Amino acid sequence: MLKTGKIYGINGPVVYLKGNTGFRMAEMVYVGRQKLVGEVIALDKDRTTVQVYEETTGLRPGEEVVASGSAVSVTLAPGILNNIFDGIERPLERIAESAGAFITRGVSVDSLDRQKKWKAHITVEKGQYLHGGDIIAEVPETRAIIHKCMVPPDVEGTVVETVPDGTYTIDESLVVLKLSDGTERKLTMTQHWPIRTARPCHHRFPVSVPLVTGQRIIDTMFPIAKGGTAAIPGGFGTGKTMTQHQIAKWADADIIIYIGCGERGNEMTQVLEEFSELMDPRSGQPLMDRTTLIANTSNMPVAAREASIYTGLTLAEYYRDMGYDVAIMADSTSRWAEALRELSGRLEEMPAEEGFPAYLASRLSAFYERAGMMHNLNGTNGSVTIIGAVSPQGGDFSEPVTQNTKRFVRCFWGLDKSLAYARHFPAIHWLTSYSEYLGDLSPWYRDNVSPQFVEYRNRLMALLNQESSLLEIVKLIGSDVLPDDQKLVLEIARVIRLGFLQQNAFHQEDTCVSMEKQFLMMDIILYLYKLARTLVSMGHPMSVLKEEKIFDKIIAIKYDVPNDQLEMFAQYRRDIDAFYQRVLEKNA
Repeated sequence: MLKTGKIYGINGPVVYLKGNTGFRMAEMVYVGRQKLVGEVIALDKDRTTVQVYEETTGLRPGEEVVASGSAVSVTLAPGILNNIFDGIERPLERIAESAGAFITRGVSVDSLDRQKKWKAHITVEKGQYLHGGDIIAEVPETRAIIHKCMVPPDVEGTVVETVPDGTYTIDESLVVLKLSDGTERKLTMTQHWPIRTARPCHHRFPVSVPLVTGQRIIDTMFPIAKGGTAAIPGGFGTGKTMTQHQIAKWADADIIIYIGCGERGNEMTQVLEEFSELMDPRSGQPLMDRTTLIANTSNMPVAAREASIYTGLTLAEYYRDMGYDVAIMADSTSRWAEALRELSGRLEEMPAEEGFPAYLASRLSAFYERAGMMHNLNGTNGSVTIIGAVSPQGGDFSEPVTQNTKRFVRCFWGLDKSLAYARHFPAIHWLTSYSEYLGDLSPWYRDNVSPQFVEYRNRLMALLNQESSLLEIVKLIGSDVLPDDQKLVLEIARVIRLGFLQQNAFHQEDTCVSMEKQFLMMDIILYLYKLARTLVSMGHPMSVLKEEKIFDKIIAIKYDVPNDQLEMFAQYRRDIDAFYQRVLEKNA
Protein backbone atom coordinates (compact mmCIF):
# COMPACT_ATOMS: atom_id res chain seq x y z
CA MET A 1 0.00 0.00 0.00
CA LEU A 2 1.33 3.43 -0.98
CA LYS A 3 2.14 5.80 1.88
CA THR A 4 0.77 9.32 1.54
CA GLY A 5 0.81 12.65 3.37
CA LYS A 6 -0.85 16.04 3.10
CA ILE A 7 0.94 19.33 2.46
CA TYR A 8 0.54 21.91 5.22
CA GLY A 9 3.39 24.30 4.44
CA ILE A 10 5.35 25.46 1.35
CA ASN A 11 8.54 27.52 1.36
CA GLY A 12 9.91 27.75 -2.21
CA PRO A 13 11.19 24.27 -3.14
CA VAL A 14 10.74 23.05 0.47
CA VAL A 15 7.41 21.41 1.36
CA TYR A 16 6.26 20.37 4.87
CA LEU A 17 3.89 17.51 5.70
CA LYS A 18 2.21 17.23 9.11
CA GLY A 19 2.20 14.12 11.26
CA ASN A 20 3.99 10.81 10.96
CA THR A 21 3.75 9.95 7.25
CA GLY A 22 5.77 6.73 7.42
CA PHE A 23 8.08 8.05 4.67
CA ARG A 24 11.76 7.09 4.75
CA MET A 25 14.78 9.39 4.70
CA ALA A 26 16.01 10.15 1.13
CA GLU A 27 12.89 8.51 -0.34
CA MET A 28 11.60 9.85 -3.67
CA VAL A 29 8.04 11.22 -3.53
CA TYR A 30 5.48 12.69 -5.92
CA VAL A 31 4.10 16.03 -4.78
CA GLY A 32 0.63 17.44 -5.55
CA ARG A 33 -1.76 16.85 -8.41
CA GLN A 34 1.01 17.38 -11.00
CA LYS A 35 3.18 14.71 -9.31
CA LEU A 36 6.24 16.90 -8.97
CA VAL A 37 9.37 14.90 -8.13
CA GLY A 38 10.74 15.43 -4.62
CA GLU A 39 12.97 13.87 -1.99
CA VAL A 40 12.52 13.45 1.78
CA ILE A 41 15.31 15.40 3.50
CA ALA A 42 14.17 15.55 7.15
CA LEU A 43 11.91 13.48 9.40
CA ASP A 44 10.58 13.79 12.94
CA LYS A 45 7.48 12.48 14.70
CA ASP A 46 5.42 15.58 13.87
CA ARG A 47 6.71 16.68 10.49
CA THR A 48 8.19 15.42 7.22
CA THR A 49 10.26 17.82 5.08
CA VAL A 50 10.52 17.34 1.31
CA GLN A 51 12.68 19.21 -1.23
CA VAL A 52 11.00 19.44 -4.63
CA TYR A 53 13.09 19.20 -7.80
CA GLU A 54 10.60 21.26 -9.83
CA GLU A 55 9.00 24.71 -9.64
CA THR A 56 6.38 24.75 -6.83
CA THR A 57 4.36 27.73 -8.09
CA GLY A 58 0.61 26.97 -7.75
CA LEU A 59 1.08 24.19 -5.22
CA ARG A 60 -1.41 24.46 -2.32
CA PRO A 61 -1.70 23.14 1.24
CA GLY A 62 -3.92 20.07 1.41
CA GLU A 63 -2.57 18.49 -1.79
CA GLU A 64 -1.36 14.93 -1.49
CA VAL A 65 2.22 13.65 -1.46
CA VAL A 66 2.74 10.02 -2.47
CA ALA A 67 5.81 7.92 -1.57
CA SER A 68 7.54 6.00 -4.38
CA GLY A 69 9.02 3.35 -2.10
CA SER A 70 12.61 3.92 -3.28
CA ALA A 71 15.39 6.47 -3.02
CA VAL A 72 16.11 9.04 -5.74
CA SER A 73 17.86 6.82 -8.30
CA VAL A 74 19.19 6.85 -11.84
CA THR A 75 18.47 4.30 -14.54
CA LEU A 76 21.67 2.63 -15.77
CA ALA A 77 21.51 0.94 -19.17
CA PRO A 78 22.61 1.46 -22.80
CA GLY A 79 21.53 4.87 -24.12
CA ILE A 80 23.24 7.08 -21.52
CA LEU A 81 26.02 8.16 -23.89
CA ASN A 82 25.36 10.71 -26.65
CA ASN A 83 22.51 12.04 -24.55
CA ILE A 84 21.67 15.15 -22.51
CA PHE A 85 19.80 14.94 -19.22
CA ASP A 86 18.58 17.39 -16.62
CA GLY A 87 19.68 17.16 -12.97
CA ILE A 88 17.49 14.12 -12.20
CA GLU A 89 18.24 12.16 -15.40
CA ARG A 90 15.29 13.23 -17.50
CA PRO A 91 16.27 13.31 -21.20
CA LEU A 92 15.88 16.89 -22.42
CA GLU A 93 15.53 16.02 -26.10
CA ARG A 94 12.60 13.69 -25.44
CA ILE A 95 11.00 16.24 -23.11
CA ALA A 96 11.34 18.86 -25.88
CA GLU A 97 9.58 16.51 -28.31
CA SER A 98 6.62 16.03 -25.96
CA ALA A 99 6.45 19.35 -24.11
CA GLY A 100 8.27 21.96 -26.20
CA ALA A 101 11.34 24.06 -25.45
CA PHE A 102 10.47 24.64 -21.78
CA ILE A 103 10.15 21.74 -19.35
CA THR A 104 6.57 21.53 -18.11
CA ARG A 105 6.11 20.68 -14.46
CA GLY A 106 5.35 17.09 -13.57
CA VAL A 107 6.45 15.85 -16.98
CA SER A 108 7.03 12.11 -16.84
CA VAL A 109 9.45 10.75 -19.42
CA ASP A 110 11.51 7.58 -19.18
CA SER A 111 15.18 8.32 -18.60
CA LEU A 112 16.20 5.96 -21.41
CA ASP A 113 14.43 4.70 -24.53
CA ARG A 114 12.61 1.51 -23.53
CA GLN A 115 11.48 0.70 -27.09
CA LYS A 116 14.87 0.79 -28.81
CA LYS A 117 16.45 -2.60 -29.47
CA TRP A 118 20.15 -3.09 -28.78
CA LYS A 119 22.38 -5.74 -30.26
CA ALA A 120 23.56 -7.89 -27.34
CA HIS A 121 26.31 -10.51 -27.16
CA ILE A 122 25.74 -12.77 -24.12
CA THR A 123 29.00 -13.54 -22.32
CA VAL A 124 27.84 -16.16 -19.75
CA GLU A 125 26.68 -19.79 -19.96
CA LYS A 126 24.23 -22.01 -18.09
CA GLY A 127 25.61 -23.40 -14.87
CA GLN A 128 28.05 -20.52 -14.39
CA TYR A 129 28.10 -18.94 -10.90
CA LEU A 130 27.98 -15.15 -11.07
CA HIS A 131 28.85 -12.55 -8.45
CA GLY A 132 27.87 -8.89 -8.25
CA GLY A 133 29.56 -6.87 -11.00
CA ASP A 134 30.17 -9.80 -13.37
CA ILE A 135 29.54 -8.95 -17.03
CA ILE A 136 26.58 -10.81 -18.57
CA ALA A 137 26.38 -9.12 -22.00
CA GLU A 138 28.21 -6.69 -24.25
CA VAL A 139 26.24 -4.10 -26.23
CA PRO A 140 27.77 -1.66 -28.78
CA GLU A 141 26.27 1.49 -27.23
CA THR A 142 28.00 3.86 -29.65
CA ARG A 143 30.69 3.47 -32.30
CA ALA A 144 33.30 4.27 -29.64
CA ILE A 145 32.08 2.45 -26.50
CA ILE A 146 31.03 -1.14 -25.76
CA HIS A 147 28.46 -1.13 -22.95
CA LYS A 148 28.99 -4.02 -20.53
CA CYS A 149 25.78 -5.12 -18.84
CA MET A 150 26.57 -6.33 -15.31
CA VAL A 151 25.03 -8.27 -12.47
CA PRO A 152 23.80 -5.77 -9.83
CA PRO A 153 26.38 -5.45 -7.02
CA ASP A 154 24.10 -7.00 -4.38
CA VAL A 155 23.09 -10.08 -6.45
CA GLU A 156 24.79 -13.46 -6.96
CA GLY A 157 23.66 -16.89 -8.12
CA THR A 158 23.86 -19.65 -10.73
CA VAL A 159 22.84 -19.09 -14.35
CA VAL A 160 19.82 -21.28 -15.17
CA GLU A 161 18.77 -19.64 -18.42
CA THR A 162 20.25 -17.36 -21.09
CA VAL A 163 18.94 -15.92 -24.34
CA PRO A 164 20.81 -16.27 -27.66
CA ASP A 165 22.75 -13.32 -29.09
CA GLY A 166 20.35 -10.90 -30.74
CA THR A 167 18.55 -7.57 -30.39
CA TYR A 168 16.70 -6.77 -27.16
CA THR A 169 15.21 -3.79 -25.34
CA ILE A 170 16.73 -2.67 -22.05
CA ASP A 171 13.84 -4.31 -20.12
CA GLU A 172 13.93 -7.75 -21.72
CA SER A 173 15.42 -10.60 -19.70
CA LEU A 174 18.89 -11.71 -20.85
CA VAL A 175 19.90 -14.08 -18.05
CA VAL A 176 18.02 -15.84 -15.26
CA LEU A 177 19.90 -16.49 -12.00
CA LYS A 178 18.97 -18.94 -9.27
CA LEU A 179 19.78 -17.24 -5.98
CA SER A 180 20.98 -18.95 -2.79
CA ASP A 181 17.47 -18.88 -1.28
CA GLY A 182 16.11 -20.85 -4.25
CA THR A 183 14.31 -17.94 -5.92
CA GLU A 184 14.99 -16.89 -9.49
CA ARG A 185 16.05 -13.41 -10.59
CA LYS A 186 15.75 -12.13 -14.16
CA LEU A 187 18.62 -9.87 -15.25
CA THR A 188 18.06 -7.24 -17.95
CA MET A 189 20.34 -4.54 -19.36
CA THR A 190 18.94 -2.15 -16.74
CA GLN A 191 20.04 -1.33 -13.20
CA HIS A 192 18.76 1.34 -10.80
CA TRP A 193 21.10 2.95 -8.32
CA PRO A 194 20.52 5.65 -5.63
CA ILE A 195 22.49 8.75 -6.55
CA ARG A 196 23.73 9.53 -3.04
CA THR A 197 25.26 6.09 -2.50
CA ALA A 198 28.70 5.31 -3.96
CA ARG A 199 28.80 2.14 -6.07
CA PRO A 200 30.95 -0.56 -4.42
CA CYS A 201 34.34 -1.68 -5.66
CA HIS A 202 36.86 -4.36 -4.63
CA HIS A 203 39.59 -1.93 -3.56
CA ARG A 204 41.16 1.40 -4.41
CA PHE A 205 44.61 1.74 -6.04
CA PRO A 206 47.10 4.51 -5.27
CA VAL A 207 47.27 6.81 -8.30
CA SER A 208 50.15 6.14 -10.68
CA VAL A 209 49.09 7.18 -14.21
CA PRO A 210 48.50 10.78 -15.36
CA LEU A 211 45.38 11.93 -17.15
CA VAL A 212 47.12 13.29 -20.26
CA THR A 213 45.20 16.35 -21.46
CA GLY A 214 47.48 17.75 -24.19
CA GLN A 215 47.64 21.05 -22.24
CA ARG A 216 51.27 21.81 -21.36
CA ILE A 217 50.73 23.76 -18.15
CA ILE A 218 48.63 20.85 -16.84
CA ASP A 219 50.53 17.81 -18.12
CA THR A 220 54.01 19.16 -17.36
CA MET A 221 53.65 21.69 -14.57
CA PHE A 222 50.59 20.65 -12.55
CA PRO A 223 49.54 17.14 -13.62
CA ILE A 224 46.41 15.31 -12.51
CA ALA A 225 46.30 11.54 -12.14
CA LYS A 226 43.61 9.20 -13.46
CA GLY A 227 41.36 8.80 -10.45
CA GLY A 228 42.50 12.16 -9.10
CA THR A 229 40.73 15.37 -8.14
CA ALA A 230 41.36 18.93 -9.30
CA ALA A 231 39.82 22.34 -8.74
CA ILE A 232 39.79 25.19 -11.27
CA PRO A 233 38.94 28.36 -9.34
CA GLY A 234 38.69 31.70 -11.10
CA GLY A 235 36.66 34.85 -11.37
CA PHE A 236 34.26 35.71 -14.17
CA GLY A 237 35.84 35.54 -17.64
CA THR A 238 39.08 33.81 -16.59
CA GLY A 239 38.41 30.67 -18.64
CA LYS A 240 37.13 27.98 -16.25
CA THR A 241 34.61 26.60 -18.70
CA MET A 242 36.97 26.77 -21.69
CA THR A 243 39.71 24.97 -19.75
CA GLN A 244 37.24 22.20 -18.94
CA HIS A 245 36.16 22.10 -22.59
CA GLN A 246 39.78 21.61 -23.68
CA ILE A 247 40.30 18.81 -21.17
CA ALA A 248 37.03 17.16 -22.20
CA LYS A 249 38.02 17.29 -25.88
CA TRP A 250 41.60 16.08 -25.58
CA ALA A 251 42.09 14.12 -22.33
CA ASP A 252 42.85 10.42 -22.71
CA ALA A 253 39.74 9.43 -20.70
CA ASP A 254 37.41 6.86 -22.26
CA ILE A 255 34.22 8.66 -21.25
CA ILE A 256 33.39 12.29 -20.38
CA ILE A 257 30.53 13.28 -18.06
CA TYR A 258 29.99 17.05 -18.33
CA ILE A 259 27.81 18.49 -15.54
CA GLY A 260 26.59 22.03 -16.18
CA CYS A 261 25.49 22.87 -12.64
CA GLY A 262 23.77 26.25 -12.42
CA GLU A 263 25.62 27.66 -15.44
CA ARG A 264 24.14 30.04 -18.01
CA GLY A 265 21.95 28.48 -20.67
CA ASN A 266 24.02 29.93 -23.52
CA GLU A 267 27.13 28.21 -22.14
CA MET A 268 25.39 24.83 -22.14
CA THR A 269 24.14 25.52 -25.67
CA GLN A 270 27.74 26.21 -26.73
CA VAL A 271 28.84 22.91 -25.15
CA LEU A 272 26.10 21.04 -27.01
CA GLU A 273 26.88 22.63 -30.35
CA GLU A 274 30.67 22.26 -30.02
CA PHE A 275 30.66 18.68 -28.77
CA SER A 276 28.25 17.53 -31.48
CA GLU A 277 30.59 18.92 -34.16
CA LEU A 278 33.88 17.71 -32.68
CA MET A 279 35.57 14.56 -33.90
CA ASP A 280 37.23 12.31 -31.34
CA PRO A 281 40.98 12.28 -32.19
CA ARG A 282 41.29 8.69 -30.90
CA SER A 283 38.43 6.99 -32.73
CA GLY A 284 37.68 9.38 -35.59
CA GLN A 285 34.01 9.33 -34.49
CA PRO A 286 31.97 12.23 -33.06
CA LEU A 287 33.08 13.14 -29.53
CA MET A 288 29.47 12.83 -28.30
CA ASP A 289 29.76 9.06 -28.83
CA ARG A 290 31.62 8.91 -25.52
CA THR A 291 30.11 11.94 -23.77
CA THR A 292 27.07 12.53 -21.57
CA LEU A 293 25.87 16.04 -20.72
CA ILE A 294 23.89 16.90 -17.60
CA ALA A 295 22.38 20.36 -17.96
CA ASN A 296 20.97 22.12 -14.94
CA THR A 297 21.05 25.75 -16.01
CA SER A 298 20.75 28.73 -13.67
CA ASN A 299 17.01 29.17 -14.35
CA MET A 300 16.15 25.56 -13.44
CA PRO A 301 14.86 24.67 -9.94
CA VAL A 302 17.56 25.03 -7.31
CA ALA A 303 16.97 21.64 -5.62
CA ALA A 304 17.62 19.76 -8.86
CA ARG A 305 20.93 21.64 -9.16
CA GLU A 306 22.00 20.09 -5.86
CA ALA A 307 21.09 16.61 -7.16
CA SER A 308 22.73 17.01 -10.59
CA ILE A 309 26.27 16.57 -9.19
CA TYR A 310 25.34 13.17 -7.71
CA THR A 311 23.51 12.09 -10.85
CA GLY A 312 26.63 12.67 -12.95
CA LEU A 313 28.84 10.98 -10.37
CA THR A 314 26.67 7.83 -10.30
CA LEU A 315 26.72 7.59 -14.13
CA ALA A 316 30.53 7.91 -14.00
CA GLU A 317 30.87 5.15 -11.38
CA TYR A 318 28.69 2.86 -13.49
CA TYR A 319 31.03 3.17 -16.49
CA ARG A 320 34.04 2.87 -14.17
CA ASP A 321 32.64 -0.52 -13.10
CA MET A 322 32.90 -1.64 -16.75
CA GLY A 323 36.64 -0.91 -16.71
CA TYR A 324 36.61 2.54 -18.32
CA ASP A 325 38.50 5.69 -17.32
CA VAL A 326 35.87 8.39 -16.77
CA ALA A 327 36.46 12.14 -16.37
CA ILE A 328 33.83 14.35 -14.75
CA MET A 329 33.72 18.08 -15.53
CA ALA A 330 31.64 19.75 -12.80
CA ASP A 331 30.91 23.35 -13.80
CA SER A 332 30.53 24.77 -11.28
CA THR A 333 30.64 23.48 -7.71
CA SER A 334 30.09 27.05 -6.45
CA ARG A 335 26.60 27.08 -7.99
CA TRP A 336 25.98 23.71 -6.32
CA ALA A 337 27.12 25.17 -2.96
CA GLU A 338 24.81 28.13 -3.53
CA ALA A 339 21.92 25.69 -3.98
CA LEU A 340 22.88 24.09 -0.65
CA ARG A 341 22.91 27.57 0.93
CA GLU A 342 19.47 28.46 -0.40
CA LEU A 343 17.91 25.19 0.74
CA SER A 344 19.63 25.47 4.12
CA GLY A 345 18.25 28.99 4.53
CA ARG A 346 14.72 27.84 3.76
CA LEU A 347 15.12 25.03 6.29
CA GLU A 348 16.12 27.68 8.88
CA GLU A 349 19.39 25.93 9.69
CA MET A 350 22.11 27.78 11.56
CA PRO A 351 24.35 29.39 8.89
CA ALA A 352 28.13 29.18 8.95
CA GLU A 353 30.64 31.37 7.12
CA GLU A 354 29.07 33.63 4.43
CA GLY A 355 25.69 31.95 4.98
CA PHE A 356 26.80 28.53 3.72
CA PRO A 357 25.57 25.57 5.79
CA ALA A 358 27.89 24.13 8.43
CA TYR A 359 27.99 20.83 6.51
CA LEU A 360 29.42 22.40 3.32
CA ALA A 361 32.87 20.88 3.96
CA SER A 362 31.53 17.36 4.55
CA ARG A 363 29.38 17.52 1.41
CA LEU A 364 32.37 18.64 -0.66
CA SER A 365 34.60 15.92 0.79
CA ALA A 366 31.94 13.24 0.16
CA PHE A 367 31.73 14.39 -3.47
CA TYR A 368 35.48 14.39 -4.17
CA GLU A 369 36.05 11.15 -2.22
CA ARG A 370 34.05 9.26 -4.86
CA ALA A 371 36.92 9.80 -7.31
CA GLY A 372 39.62 7.16 -7.52
CA MET A 373 41.40 4.43 -9.46
CA MET A 374 39.49 1.26 -8.55
CA HIS A 375 39.79 -2.51 -8.89
CA ASN A 376 36.18 -3.38 -9.71
CA LEU A 377 34.06 -6.28 -8.47
CA ASN A 378 34.40 -8.01 -11.87
CA GLY A 379 38.22 -7.87 -11.87
CA THR A 380 38.60 -4.92 -14.25
CA ASN A 381 40.31 -1.63 -13.37
CA GLY A 382 38.63 1.72 -13.93
CA SER A 383 38.87 5.28 -12.69
CA VAL A 384 36.75 8.34 -12.00
CA THR A 385 38.59 11.67 -12.23
CA ILE A 386 36.78 14.76 -10.92
CA ILE A 387 37.65 18.24 -12.22
CA GLY A 388 35.50 20.83 -10.49
CA ALA A 389 35.29 24.50 -11.45
CA VAL A 390 34.89 26.97 -8.59
CA SER A 391 33.46 30.46 -9.17
CA PRO A 392 34.44 32.60 -6.17
CA GLN A 393 32.61 35.91 -6.14
CA GLY A 394 34.96 38.67 -7.26
CA GLY A 395 37.75 36.13 -7.76
CA ASP A 396 38.32 35.95 -3.98
CA PHE A 397 40.05 32.62 -3.29
CA SER A 398 39.62 33.06 0.48
CA GLU A 399 35.85 32.44 0.31
CA PRO A 400 34.49 29.20 1.87
CA VAL A 401 33.87 27.06 -1.24
CA THR A 402 37.40 27.59 -2.62
CA GLN A 403 39.04 27.12 0.78
CA ASN A 404 37.10 23.95 1.60
CA THR A 405 37.69 22.56 -1.89
CA LYS A 406 41.45 23.05 -1.44
CA ARG A 407 41.27 20.75 1.58
CA PHE A 408 39.94 17.84 -0.44
CA VAL A 409 41.62 18.09 -3.85
CA ARG A 410 45.27 17.37 -4.60
CA CYS A 411 45.50 19.52 -7.70
CA PHE A 412 44.76 23.25 -7.78
CA TRP A 413 44.76 25.20 -11.04
CA GLY A 414 44.29 28.82 -9.95
CA LEU A 415 43.10 31.05 -12.77
CA ASP A 416 44.40 34.60 -12.79
CA LYS A 417 42.36 37.62 -13.93
CA SER A 418 45.40 39.59 -15.11
CA LEU A 419 46.59 36.68 -17.28
CA ALA A 420 43.13 36.29 -18.80
CA TYR A 421 42.87 40.01 -19.57
CA ALA A 422 46.33 39.84 -21.18
CA ARG A 423 44.94 37.04 -23.44
CA HIS A 424 47.30 34.49 -21.88
CA PHE A 425 45.36 31.22 -21.96
CA PRO A 426 45.07 28.87 -20.19
CA ALA A 427 45.13 31.55 -17.50
CA ILE A 428 46.43 29.10 -14.87
CA HIS A 429 48.93 31.02 -12.75
CA TRP A 430 52.11 29.06 -12.11
CA LEU A 431 52.75 30.71 -8.72
CA THR A 432 49.33 30.08 -7.13
CA SER A 433 48.75 26.60 -8.58
CA TYR A 434 50.10 23.28 -7.36
CA SER A 435 49.80 19.52 -7.87
CA GLU A 436 50.48 16.94 -5.19
CA TYR A 437 50.45 14.19 -7.82
CA LEU A 438 53.89 15.01 -9.24
CA GLY A 439 55.73 12.62 -6.90
CA ASP A 440 53.21 9.80 -7.51
CA LEU A 441 53.53 10.20 -11.29
CA SER A 442 57.32 10.58 -11.49
CA PRO A 443 57.91 6.85 -12.20
CA TRP A 444 55.44 7.02 -15.10
CA TYR A 445 57.19 10.07 -16.60
CA ARG A 446 60.56 8.37 -16.18
CA ASP A 447 59.44 5.17 -17.90
CA ASN A 448 57.15 6.60 -20.61
CA VAL A 449 58.59 10.00 -21.52
CA SER A 450 62.14 10.60 -20.28
CA PRO A 451 64.23 10.12 -17.11
CA GLN A 452 64.90 13.89 -17.19
CA PHE A 453 61.25 14.95 -17.47
CA VAL A 454 60.59 15.87 -13.81
CA GLU A 455 64.05 17.46 -13.45
CA TYR A 456 63.41 19.69 -16.50
CA ARG A 457 59.97 20.62 -15.17
CA ASN A 458 61.47 21.64 -11.83
CA ARG A 459 64.14 23.74 -13.56
CA LEU A 460 61.47 25.60 -15.53
CA MET A 461 59.52 26.27 -12.32
CA ALA A 462 62.70 27.52 -10.61
CA LEU A 463 63.26 30.01 -13.46
CA LEU A 464 59.66 31.25 -13.20
CA ASN A 465 60.06 31.72 -9.44
CA GLN A 466 63.30 33.63 -10.03
CA GLU A 467 61.50 35.84 -12.53
CA SER A 468 58.83 36.64 -9.94
CA SER A 469 61.48 37.76 -7.42
CA LEU A 470 63.32 39.84 -10.02
CA LEU A 471 60.13 41.56 -11.19
CA GLU A 472 59.70 42.98 -7.67
CA ILE A 473 63.10 44.66 -8.07
CA VAL A 474 62.29 45.80 -11.63
CA LYS A 475 59.11 47.50 -10.38
CA LEU A 476 61.19 49.55 -7.95
CA ILE A 477 64.30 50.48 -9.93
CA GLY A 478 63.78 49.32 -13.53
CA SER A 479 65.42 46.50 -15.47
CA ASP A 480 68.41 48.46 -16.78
CA VAL A 481 70.33 48.19 -13.49
CA LEU A 482 70.09 44.39 -13.36
CA PRO A 483 73.24 42.40 -14.17
CA ASP A 484 73.16 40.48 -17.47
CA ASP A 485 72.73 37.06 -15.84
CA GLN A 486 69.48 38.30 -14.22
CA LYS A 487 68.35 39.92 -17.47
CA LEU A 488 68.84 36.50 -19.08
CA VAL A 489 66.59 34.90 -16.42
CA LEU A 490 63.85 37.43 -17.28
CA GLU A 491 64.24 36.73 -21.00
CA ILE A 492 64.23 32.94 -20.69
CA ALA A 493 61.22 33.16 -18.33
CA ARG A 494 59.45 35.13 -21.08
CA VAL A 495 60.24 32.28 -23.48
CA ILE A 496 58.78 29.78 -20.99
CA ARG A 497 55.64 31.84 -20.43
CA LEU A 498 54.88 32.67 -24.07
CA GLY A 499 56.40 29.64 -25.77
CA PHE A 500 55.47 26.90 -23.34
CA LEU A 501 52.76 27.87 -20.82
CA GLN A 502 50.60 29.89 -23.21
CA GLN A 503 48.63 27.67 -25.57
CA ASN A 504 46.31 28.48 -28.47
CA ALA A 505 43.17 26.34 -28.46
CA PHE A 506 42.33 27.45 -32.01
CA HIS A 507 45.67 26.54 -33.61
CA GLN A 508 45.79 23.11 -35.23
CA GLU A 509 49.29 22.26 -33.92
CA ASP A 510 48.99 23.94 -30.52
CA THR A 511 45.53 22.94 -29.29
CA CYS A 512 46.74 19.53 -28.10
CA VAL A 513 50.41 18.59 -27.62
CA SER A 514 51.87 15.13 -27.01
CA MET A 515 54.00 14.42 -23.95
CA GLU A 516 57.00 13.80 -26.20
CA LYS A 517 56.72 17.25 -27.81
CA GLN A 518 56.26 18.85 -24.39
CA PHE A 519 59.52 17.26 -23.21
CA LEU A 520 61.39 18.30 -26.36
CA MET A 521 60.14 21.88 -25.96
CA MET A 522 61.47 21.96 -22.38
CA ASP A 523 64.75 20.44 -23.58
CA ILE A 524 65.28 23.07 -26.30
CA ILE A 525 64.40 25.99 -23.93
CA LEU A 526 66.85 24.75 -21.30
CA TYR A 527 69.52 24.14 -23.97
CA LEU A 528 69.15 27.76 -25.13
CA TYR A 529 69.40 28.93 -21.50
CA LYS A 530 72.55 26.85 -20.96
CA LEU A 531 74.42 28.30 -23.97
CA ALA A 532 73.15 31.85 -23.38
CA ARG A 533 74.28 31.67 -19.76
CA THR A 534 77.72 30.53 -20.93
CA LEU A 535 77.92 33.54 -23.27
CA VAL A 536 76.85 35.93 -20.50
CA SER A 537 79.45 34.46 -18.14
CA MET A 538 82.08 35.17 -20.82
CA GLY A 539 81.09 38.84 -20.72
CA HIS A 540 78.79 39.04 -23.75
CA PRO A 541 75.99 41.54 -22.97
CA MET A 542 72.30 40.58 -23.18
CA SER A 543 71.71 43.37 -25.74
CA VAL A 544 73.91 41.45 -28.20
CA LEU A 545 72.19 38.14 -27.48
CA LYS A 546 68.74 39.65 -28.08
CA GLU A 547 69.79 41.06 -31.45
CA GLU A 548 69.94 37.48 -32.78
CA LYS A 549 66.14 36.96 -32.43
CA ILE A 550 66.78 33.37 -31.28
CA PHE A 551 64.51 33.80 -28.26
CA ASP A 552 61.49 34.69 -30.42
CA LYS A 553 62.28 31.78 -32.73
CA ILE A 554 62.12 29.35 -29.79
CA ILE A 555 58.80 30.88 -28.64
CA ALA A 556 57.34 30.12 -32.09
CA ILE A 557 58.24 26.40 -31.89
CA LYS A 558 54.75 25.59 -30.61
CA TYR A 559 53.34 26.73 -33.97
CA ASP A 560 56.22 25.94 -36.32
CA VAL A 561 56.88 22.30 -35.36
CA PRO A 562 53.96 20.03 -36.34
CA ASN A 563 53.07 17.36 -33.80
CA ASP A 564 53.99 14.60 -36.26
CA GLN A 565 57.38 16.08 -37.25
CA LEU A 566 59.30 16.11 -33.98
CA GLU A 567 62.56 15.39 -35.79
CA MET A 568 62.59 19.15 -36.55
CA PHE A 569 63.80 19.78 -32.98
CA ALA A 570 67.28 18.63 -34.05
CA GLN A 571 67.41 21.60 -36.45
CA TYR A 572 66.51 24.01 -33.64
CA ARG A 573 69.38 22.62 -31.57
CA ARG A 574 71.70 23.30 -34.52
CA ASP A 575 70.26 26.83 -34.80
CA ILE A 576 71.11 27.47 -31.14
CA ASP A 577 74.65 26.16 -31.71
CA ALA A 578 74.97 28.51 -34.72
CA PHE A 579 73.72 31.44 -32.61
CA TYR A 580 76.36 30.59 -29.99
CA GLN A 581 79.13 30.60 -32.60
CA ARG A 582 77.96 33.88 -34.19
CA VAL A 583 78.00 35.71 -30.86
CA LEU A 584 81.47 34.36 -30.09
CA GLU A 585 82.80 35.47 -33.50
CA LYS A 586 81.05 38.85 -33.37
CA ASN A 587 82.71 39.74 -30.07
CA ALA A 588 86.03 37.97 -30.59
